[in-house]
Amino acid sequence: MNRSHILLVAAASAAVANLAYAAPASLLDASNPFAKPSTLQYGYPAFDKIKNEHFAPAFAEGMRQQAAEIEAIANNKAAPTFENTIVAMERSGQLLDRVQSVFSALIGSYTNDTLQALDKELAPKLAAHGDAIRLNPKLYARIKALYDKRDKLNLDAESKFLVERYNKDFVRAGAQLSEADKQKLRAYNGQLAALQTAFSQNVLKEVNASAFVVDTREELAGLPEKAIVAAAAEAKKRGLDGKFVIPVVNTTQQAPLSLLTNRATREKLLNISTVRGSRGGEFDNRAIVLQLAKLRAERAELLGYESHAAYSLEDQTAKDTASVNKLLSDLTVPAVRNVKKEAAEIQGVIDAEKGGFQVAAYDWNYYSDKVRAAKYSFDANQLKPYFEFNNVLNGAFFAANQLWGITFKERKDLPVYDPDVRVYDVFEEDGKHLAIFVMDPYARANKRGGAWMSALVTQSTLLGHKPVITNNLNLAKPASGEPTLLSWDEVRTTFHEFGHGTHGWFSNVKYPRFSGTSVPRDYVELPSQVYEMWMAWPEVLANYAKHYQTGAPMPKELLDKLRASQRFNEGYRTTEYLAAAVLDQKWHQIGSKAIPSDVKSFEAQALKEAGLDVGPVPPRYSSTYFSHAFSGGYSAGYYSYLWAERLDADAGEWFKENGGLQRKNGERFRKMVLSKGGTMDATEMYRAFRGRDPVIEPLLERRGLTAN
Repeated sequence: MNRSHILLVAAASAAVANLAYAAPASLLDASNPFAKPSTLQYGYPAFDKIKNEHFAPAFAEGMRQQAAEIEAIANNKAAPTFENTIVAMERSGQLLDRVQSVFSALIGSYTNDTLQALDKELAPKLAAHGDAIRLNPKLYARIKALYDKRDKLNLDAESKFLVERYNKDFVRAGAQLSEADKQKLRAYNGQLAALQTAFSQNVLKEVNASAFVVDTREELAGLPEKAIVAAAAEAKKRGLDGKFVIPVVNTTQQAPLSLLTNRATREKLLNISTVRGSRGGEFDNRAIVLQLAKLRAERAELLGYESHAAYSLEDQTAKDTASVNKLLSDLTVPAVRNVKKEAAEIQGVIDAEKGGFQVAAYDWNYYSDKVRAAKYSFDANQLKPYFEFNNVLNGAFFAANQLWGITFKERKDLPVYDPDVRVYDVFEEDGKHLAIFVMDPYARANKRGGAWMSALVTQSTLLGHKPVITNNLNLAKPASGEPTLLSWDEVRTTFHEFGHGTHGWFSNVKYPRFSGTSVPRDYVELPSQVYEMWMAWPEVLANYAKHYQTGAPMPKELLDKLRASQRFNEGYRTTEYLAAAVLDQKWHQIGSKAIPSDVKSFEAQALKEAGLDVGPVPPRYSSTYFSHAFSGGYSAGYYSYLWAERLDADAGEWFKENGGLQRKNGERFRKMVLSKGGTMDATEMYRAFRGRDPVIEPLLERRGLTAN
């Protein structure tokens, strides 16, 4: 998902209306591409005209303009009305949102030293700008006056919920604090913004700096020849002729570990991965982790909460730490039980080979593939020739067509920031243009790790905006002329992010505050994880699982083996996820007086207390490169993938009960979930779609966590 926008209360808009003042005149040079809305369709950014030097003045002017707009609203002599206060705020910040959406996209996908320096400089300034709005007593007095009489304003449901949401946003942001405490809060927000930016930049820089360097081909035994050639080319590019370089990705485990036959090489690779951000030097994040934990706890206490997690979760569907802790602990026992069975099977293979060692974390992927081959006569690498990226993407398009009748057509006329980026029109069944879809599939040195969806333009009928939605993946780019062949997990990621895209395309809300994915974090993953279901749906799989050279469909024998092995290694997958989710909660459930002095010791103790100190199964992320938790977006929220998976597994059962991949089912999901954005309480939204509250049994069954 994309980085959160600067303000909880502002989004892209036209000039403020219904006020007794004129919108502030722009001081931005007319030659700056951000000075006026883009003339391209739907306001698509003019990437061919946007330069590094355009951002700083556009941000400065955007903040100045919005500050003037907000001051006019706050100081309006007329009594507060929904139009002159709430709607006016929804219309504020047009320029700032325009530049922020593009800057966020490039910082994540196509950054450079200049943009990173500006990001560091801007972080505290943007935090201060947001505080100036949310902590404005006159502005909050107008919002509060409307909130107190909301039942008498004759508003439609979406508008009434917007009033309630604004009041909640401002209260949670500190609007009811004393002036002295507001000053403290401003200081916290500025420091946190700077630290989160520093953490994120350290992670990216160290990923590039800490690539795994190998001296000989022999050490890379087991890798395909193409991968070895690519490693040699990467080394040469870095001035290391004669050596081999394997880039490190953002997760703890690294893909080559499943192939490397040399145990010492595997150990070195995993060690490089796990010590990131904790081995001294300029990219060390340990001190930043401790500072972030302390400042977040202090800020939460200032706002009246016992911890940052308590503050954060109050605004999610989980509501409190007890609910999250119960979910994680309920799944820990069966997950660890399963992972111990899996470890015993792996150990059996090692012993049969007379390895003479106990399975370690750097052995798991290599030997689990051997177990899978023995149990199912199945090597996961047999799948890759049938999962060529273009075919997989067409499979995602096909599922969308079956569910909603929509179609996709690539276009070449819109500018892109990198030649590998693709742009598609999205059409309704009747030919009406729905949205623009931007796909950025490949990893780059100047692109952060992971996969995410973001919006370059968010939908709003108030502003007349149609959506421009992006998907970012981090697939390894093959040599020229070679196909991009995906693993099963990479197919899953492609469908997952596409599911987020549907949330953006189908948004049909009036107010920018509610557009698309503007829902609780532990609900936002519902559409994406539901869409993962279609990747293995027989009709969809048959559509895209074709050999990249011959076009032949995946053989039934291989398909049967794939399906039979679906729950293989789920103990591991669940345990490594739970370990990371628990670390996130442990860091953010402690008070400011209980901050530890050593990051690694705290991690070890936290996992031990949770029953997740399973030697061969490290957390998916350790604290020092755990961007979800410490770059700001998902702090105290990493549990949300599992929380949403409970919803999506339950929703999946509804689809199956009602005939699966059918238009009537897709239309119901679109109407009752995807189109609504954040216009109502998420729990009520799901209950209305499903007809009841979710149950956990489908999730347990999916992950193989039922008693056996």
